[in-house]
Amino acid sequence: MGPDQLAEQLSAVLGGAEILGLTRLSGGASRETWAFDAVDVLGRRELILQRQRSGSDRDMGMEATAVRVAHGAGVPTAEVVAASGTGEQLGAPFMVVQRVAGETIARKILRDAEYADARPVLAAQLGAALARLHTIDATLVTGLEEQDQVQRYRDVLDELGQPHPAFELGFRWLEANRPPRTRTCMVHGDFRMGNIIVGPSGLGAVIDWELIHLSDPMEDLGWLCVKAWRFGSPLPVAGVGAYHDLFDAYGEASGTTVDPEVVRWWETLGTLKWGIMCILQANSHLTGAARSHELAAIGRRVCENEHDLLLLLPGGASR
Repeated sequence: MGPDQLAEQLSAVLGGAEILGLTRLSGGASRETWAFDAVDVLGRRELILQRQRSGSDRDMGMEATAVRVAHGAGVPTAEVVAASGTGEQLGAPFMVVQRVAGETIARKILRDAEYADARPVLAAQLGAALARLHTIDATLVTGLEEQDQVQRYRDVLDELGQPHPAFELGFRWLEANRPPRTRTCMVHGDFRMGNIIVGPSGLGAVIDWELIHLSDPMEDLGWLCVKAWRFGSPLPVAGVGAYHDLFDAYGEASGTTVDPEVVRWWETLGTLKWGIMCILQANSHLTGAARSHELAAIGRRVCENEHDLLLLLPGGASR
């Protein structure tokens, strides 16, 4: 579908609004992203369209519901303007949201002077946002699923048939030290630097809700602390803060006490998961399923995650 046809269909979705400046942005593997302005009786609004790519099995209808519910619960999100889980209106499931000003590129957030005031407060803001997210009644979002992720990634690595002794050690430790479930709630599933919009004063919005599922809330905290999302910074929470900044803010907002060792277990699982995801992405290139320099380069990061995992295991120097 060309831009002119898409603009015409968007106009119909938005009640006849004039669509201006429709521009394709970079997007992930599962969706297209477009920026545009809509002009109607409400004035001129800056909006973002995300449209699902063919072949993706993500449920954008469920995602849109989750974003709406999270927005209502006080989680910083972009407000949903229109959405559909079917392809009837735009040829594929889609979501239109208000555009939120700010930056998503980690390198800029962590280093540019524009975000100097945001960096010291961002870890605490992320903790408070997660606390609000984890209070949401999960029954408000139909279709959420729960899965034993240790077993899932154990199966993935076995199917790949590649020897990775560091990951084998990781699986053994994870199985032997699995913590009791704190509780079960809706989690974001990919809460990290790169999936947040940051402005000069800090957190503007949490984006990319496509991996929402049911799990222990500590999964989101552990994933946020995975070393890969620090982008070279020595600070463990998204490269901007200390563990206590995150844990204290989460505890104050949620009324619960965070056990650092439970989060460490989830951080360890997250490190192992990302390592296996890197293998999968590189494998897409190597097998010819999706030839890509980017996917090939990601394969070089497998050894980084093996190293990071060994540092987290007993005898390592992490923390």
